[in-house]
Amino acid sequence: MNVITLNNNVRMPQLGFGVWQVADDEAEKAVTTALECGYRSIDTAKLYRNEKGVGRALRASGIPREELFVTTKLWNDDHGYDKTMRAFDASMRRLGLETLDLYLIHWPAPRQGKYVETWKALEMLYVDKRVKAIGVSNFTVANLELLLAETEVIPALNQIELHPQLAQRELRGFHAHRGIATEAWSPLGQGKGLLDLPVLTDIGAKYGKTAAQVVLRWHIQLGNIVIPKSVTPSRIKENIEVFDFELSPDDMAAINGLDEGRRLGPDPVVFG
Repeated sequence: MNVITLNNNVRMPQLGFGVWQVADDEAEKAVTTALECGYRSIDTAKLYRNEKGVGRALRASGIPREELFVTTKLWNDDHGYDKTMRAFDASMRRLGLETLDLYLIHWPAPRQGKYVETWKALEMLYVDKRVKAIGVSNFTVANLELLLAETEVIPALNQIELHPQLAQRELRGFHAHRGIATEAWSPLGQGKGLLDLPVLTDIGAKYGKTAAQVVLRWHIQLGNIVIPKSVTPSRIKENIEVFDFELSPDDMAAINGLDEGRRLGPDPVVFG
């Protein structure tokens, strides 16, 4: 497993396991399978309503806590300093953890105008060593610029919708300039046609890999942190088997050429 060193020297597996849209009991089973396959980074959120199931799987695994990297996120209705603190405590109770590896603001929710205040609560959690790293999700360049201007701690990462049809070049460039890691959600395009594109299946045939493995390898070579989701054991195993081959420069260029600014999820400028 490749490891990314965040801007505060915390080390994070480059490929993790996501549980968006997975029910609590099913999340427990899926996370158990993922851990058995070698995943050590698990990404959940209050919104997903499966933190309890994730926590049960982590405890039952027998894997030492220091070998696991756990991320959860603050939902939009918990913005604000005091509400953030209460929401963090509630997530920790559901997960059954004493400390967290990474806590993210799930969306900037710009119309509320509270994400700077919310970030200051995350800064306090970080100072108090209740969380090893803090970051954001779905933040735009404008959101990040305001945050950086008015707060002390630079986000460790920004988790954004990112796949070959939405490559987010400008935002990734801003991240690189400010030392913010890029993490991709929906890295495989949510199964909405991306993996059926001939350019990806043809590249996969060259390496004896699936289109999904090709896309995940593209992310890895770009330096993105990536959290594919599946509840199918064979696919959970398949998605982690991307460290035994390397895409050529021509293959990378061909995949880069798929970018069309195609957003599948909400627009963070207006969402929340």
